[in-house]
Amino acid sequence: MLSEFDLIKHFFHRERPGRPDVALGIGDDCALLAPTPGRQIAISSDMLVEDRHFFAGADPFMLGHKALAVNLSDLAAMGARPIAFTLALALPRADEAWLDGFSRGLFALADEHDCELIGGDTTKGPLNICITVFGELAPGHALRRGAARPGDDIWISGTLGDARLALAGYWKEVELSPEAHAQAAPRLHMPTPRVALGLGLAAAPIAHAALDISDGLVGDLGHILAASSVGATLDVDALPAGPALARQDHALRRRFTAAGGDDYELCFTAPVARRAAVLEAAALAATPVTRVGTIETAPGLRLVDAHGVPLDLGLTGWDHFSGS
Repeated sequence: MLSEFDLIKHFFHRERPGRPDVALGIGDDCALLAPTPGRQIAISSDMLVEDRHFFAGADPFMLGHKALAVNLSDLAAMGARPIAFTLALALPRADEAWLDGFSRGLFALADEHDCELIGGDTTKGPLNICITVFGELAPGHALRRGAARPGDDIWISGTLGDARLALAGYWKEVELSPEAHAQAAPRLHMPTPRVALGLGLAAAPIAHAALDISDGLVGDLGHILAASSVGATLDVDALPAGPALARQDHALRRRFTAAGGDDYELCFTAPVARRAAVLEAAALAATPVTRVGTIETAPGLRLVDAHGVPLDLGLTGWDHFSGS
């Protein structure tokens, strides 16, 4: 039986050259960071709870990836470069096969973004994963929710809705072919944090405001509108559907792209004059972007179809306490 410290040493302590901005990693009561002079530190935490954020028995490799991906997505939304992260892990038991898969998935994504594990905690309990991630960025370059301006374009990275479609397949809300489900499921289990795009949008800076779409576009865009004291018109039919969702009926496509959740794409606003710069940043990041609406002075979010006709779809974002 693995002890707590054996578990950490075997699965999470790595003998490898550390980052120069990590002065001390795993092994002491605290880690020590040495941020680049003149840079700000961006910090975010996310918790994943079994049977709330992922199914019991979820593939541990994919779960390790997702646990870090949702945090890196927050850094991407601020335009911050990843530095390091901590991991707090509650486990029902020290299952070596599970820990091996989880740690491999976690570190595969961490290495892709040169993000170092610097500490955390483990305990026995219901499966619960909490990661805190640290990034850095230039002062005044953070893509904040409260910076949208009337006249800005609204943009979306990647595609939306396939994660929600996969969930609908698991819940038997819709009948999916094995091929459609296999195509949609990776978007639910292994989202892609748009770090390179976030860095590109913040560098000049090009964008005004941004966030990552975790609880559905309609709900999350509402946070930008509230923080910026503006409104918006959103063309629901312009929303880029994932390849599996694009083959479903029109009503389902509208509902899942606009309010599906678990997309972890970026929603950002930028001046009309910066359209070419947005497309250039997207090309450099190898990430497609789509212009889907406009920020306006009048408060509220107005949904329209491709012809500008108002839609009343009754859509809201996900709320962890209301369950919808």
